[in-house]
Formats: sequence, C-alpha cells, structure tokens
Amino acid sequence: MSTRLFKQHVIRRSQSLDGTWEFYFPQEGSTLDPFKLEAAERVCMEVPGCWECLPDRVDYRGEAVAVKRLYLDSACRMRLVFKGISHTARVYVDGQLLTEHHNAYTAFECVTDLLNAGEHEVRVWISNAFGELSALHVPNDYYTYGGITRPVELQVMPLDFWLGELALTTERGKDGKWQLSFLGTLAGRSPRNNQDLSVQLQIAGKDTTVPIKRGVFRGQIVFDDVEAWSPDNAKLYELTATLFHGSEAVDDRVERFGFRQVEVVKGKLLLNGEPVFLMGVNRHEDHPDYGCAIPVALMRKDLELCLQMGCNAVRTSHYPNDERFLDLCDELGILVWEENHARGLFSGSGVEAMVDHPMRHPRFREQCEAVNREMVGQHGNHPSILMWGILNECDSFSEFGRECYAEQFEQIRKLDPSRPVTYASCHQNSDICQDLPDICGWNLYSNWYGDEDVAEALDRLLRSIEKPLRSRPLILSEFGGGAIPGYRDPIRRAKWSEERQADILAECLEVYLNHPKVVGVFIWQFCDIRVDPSWAMRRPRTMNNKGIVDEHRRPKLAFETVKRMFRERKSGGVE
Repeated sequence: MSTRLFKQHVIRRSQSLDGTWEFYFPQEGSTLDPFKLEAAERVCMEVPGCWECLPDRVDYRGEAVAVKRLYLDSACRMRLVFKGISHTARVYVDGQLLTEHHNAYTAFECVTDLLNAGEHEVRVWISNAFGELSALHVPNDYYTYGGITRPVELQVMPLDFWLGELALTTERGKDGKWQLSFLGTLAGRSPRNNQDLSVQLQIAGKDTTVPIKRGVFRGQIVFDDVEAWSPDNAKLYELTATLFHGSEAVDDRVERFGFRQVEVVKGKLLLNGEPVFLMGVNRHEDHPDYGCAIPVALMRKDLELCLQMGCNAVRTSHYPNDERFLDLCDELGILVWEENHARGLFSGSGVEAMVDHPMRHPRFREQCEAVNREMVGQHGNHPSILMWGILNECDSFSEFGRECYAEQFEQIRKLDPSRPVTYASCHQNSDICQDLPDICGWNLYSNWYGDEDVAEALDRLLRSIEKPLRSRPLILSEFGGGAIPGYRDPIRRAKWSEERQADILAECLEVYLNHPKVVGVFIWQFCDIRVDPSWAMRRPRTMNNKGIVDEHRRPKLAFETVKRMFRERKSGGVE
C-alpha cells in the first residue's frame, strides 16, 4: 500500500502505516484524555477508514483517539505523513505533542526528535465535531465523516535535513520547445556549510545539478523532444531529485508530471494552445460501504464509468481529493477542476448557528489560507488539474464576501500563476465578484428548482454577467435533477423519477453543449451521496439523489442519455 500510485523514494526508507489501528471512543457524556483511556470504548478499525462504517457509529459526531504501536530497528528521526484526517487532529509520539492540523482533505506531516531503536507509540486525537474548531466543516449537503480517512506513511530520516517541497511548472515556447521550471526546498536543519549541498535532477534523458542556496534550489530545463500531456495522450514523465551532501547521496524524491500549458485567451479555454471543451461531472468522495475513505479500485471504477459516459473532466466538489484519485486522472487523461474546501451559506440553530454563516466564523480566513496553501503545494504537479476553484456558492454578493474572494484569488495566483482560477456562483443578479476569476462558473438548476425554460434561463444569466463575459469563458458548473433509484414513471415522468432526471439533463445539455460562450459543463452529480441530517427534510433517503449513478455505482436512465449526448458532441468536432 502507498500514499501514491508510483514510488516516490529509493534512498529514503518508508513504510505504510495503513492497516489495523486501535480507536478509543468516550463513554456517553464524557470527554477523552488521549492518555487516560481506561474508561473509553476500544474498537479495532482499519486505516484508511471512517468510523461511521462501524455498526454502532453510523452517525457519530464527536472525538476519538487512534493508537498505533510500531518498532524502529535503528535510531532515527521519524517523519509521519497523514494524507487526510477528518477533520481536526493532534498527533502525539511517545506522549509528546508534535502537531495539530485542521481540514479533512489536505495532507500534513510531523517529524520527531531522534528516537532510539525499539517500540514507539503514535496517538492521534481526532474530532469531526462542528462548532468552534471548524469554519470549513459545517452541516452541509454532503457528509463530514470521522477518522483517519486517507493513507498514513512512516519515513525514516537519518539526517537533520531532507528534500522538502518540489514545484514543477511547464511552458511551451514560441519555438515549440518545452521548458520545465523547478523550485525546491530543503526541510529540517541544514548543515552549517551549505556549499556541501547540491541536488541532481534526472528527467527525460537529461541530468542537471544545482546548488542549494539558503535552503532553496531552482532552475529551468529546455527539452527538444518530449510529448505533451493531453486527454488524448496522457504522457507522464518522472523527475528524480537526489540530494547530495558532498559526494554522498543522502535523500531523494520522485515527482510525476506532464508537459502541458493552460491559458484563457479571448474567452476561450486553451490546453497546449488548442481550445478544449469540458464535459464532466461533479464527484464527491462518498460510498455507503467506505464513507469518504474510497479504495483505489473504486476510484478507478468511478473514472472508468465517467470515461464510458463520454466525460473528459471531473470537478472535485467541494474539497481537494485523495491524491491517488488525482494520480489516476493523470494516467487516464481526465481534466480536473480542483476546489478548496469552503462551501455555502448555512443558517441553523444551536452550535451550527454560532456565527451568521461559515464565512463569518472567526477561523474562516486562517483555515481557508491553510487549505489553499496545502492544496496548491501538494497537488500542483498533477497535469490533470486544469484550474483551481474556491468558495462554492459562498457570499459573493456582499463587500465582505468580495474581500474574501479577492484575498483567496490573490493567494492562489501567487502560489501558482500557471493555472486559471474560478468559482461556482448561484447568486444571479446579486453576485459582485464575477470580474475577479479567469473563468465564470455558474450553478443553474433549470427545471428542477422551478420550471424555467433552459435557454431563457441561460440568456438571463448571460445578460446579468455581460461585462465579465466579454473577456472570460463560462462554465456551467452544476445543473441537473434528482431521481430515486428504481422509481420509474414513463407516462407522467414525475419529479424524482429516473425518466424526469434524464429529461432535465437532456434539455440542459441540448442548450449548453451548443452555446458559443460555454466552454464546459459539469453535471450535478456523479453518484448519490449521503447528506448531513439537517438536510434530511429536503433530501429523500437522507441522500442527495442527483447522481447519474446511485450510491453503489449502478447507472440510472440518465447515464445513457448523458453518454449519447457527450459522445455526439465529441464526434461532432469538439476540440
């Protein structure tokens, strides 16, 4: 088992900590001390996993402590990499608090001091509770699970320093040659004499060695003969960076990427200089047997179903996805709109109404800044990611909201100027932020929430954002309708029937796929998903039932409708 779908290290020793962990849950009405667990309920549980998959924890919202004992065969520093814990975690090794992290959908790490050979213990306090801890995880139209939901890795660090982040950017010059720009960092405590440190990079038959200055190494490499990455040719390359201390190779890192360039020019979305039309789905990480801890085999099945349906794109609604899923998108040539984790306006009661809405939560800005930085830094080398998205259906209609949108767009553009940015709005006639992104995105549920004509609704939208659209393309980021799996009504075609869902999608796609201003469509949504109980009164089965397949990935009638229309659009000359 691995945190990625390719080997990232040869010199650096690592091992998976996936498998069985002990989990401790508090007795009703009590709280947990991570080191006083005698009265707690002990359960063995698989990692990655969600505690909602336990028979008596199907809707548990609260805290737990996860425990793992491990053995080191020699003295070393231990680097623990957690790819996802939902949603707030504190990590202890041998009783020492090493780090705290918030947000279920981005990775984090911690490094111990020098440990002796022998047995050691990792304890992780975890909470998926709403309220003071979290501005981003709130009652929502999807479910916030609890647990260590993505892989865990232990890395042996024999030195005080090692290779840190490595950002890769590709650009094609006017002469047709591709240039790779790299920017890497040295992590830990570097030796006093930095002149002894260098990094050798090997890629596509080329070797180059660069010095490390003030903990950073950077440069460019030009290539005469490499293949561009695209949906039709998902060509991937591996770059090996080897850290040398004098003449000794002491650490390494392998990154996988593709040569490709994304631009927005005169209202068109360009990939490698050619217009591209996105035909995709919104996808949540959700399954009745696994919660959000989706196994790789199921990720692959999801993407194979998307490809069978004619999709070339996926939107990671509404959070950064498991990096193994992004690895699969790289391999299969599927384009990705990856989104940060902050979604919607909520009005509730009790702890959920601690603030007016999540964007007014006192920790909102700091937590958004962190998830943006982690998302871009951790996922930026994936060629499949075409654009970054933020703040789905948030407050884009007030001056306070505009300040938040502008702040986050500025942050992401500084982190990665090579990709366009966007967001999905639903506030027609009141949105004041459409001039901020590179691409306009709109959630428009014609014929589901109301009976408006699809073409007329789109025309009204275009008129309301006429000025921003003069230089920006438009993506229909959400549209569709719900269907209860198996409910059939071929005569009346009533709401919630599979026939009505197929009709709505056909009506929308007939307009959107043929409109000159539209450069992409993302159907809401790929599969039926579990929602928070606060949404149950408006969601039959306590599910969002707008999936083209049901929660077990069984296609509804709409699947064949979308498949036919996407394939017709592609065969009709889509770039």
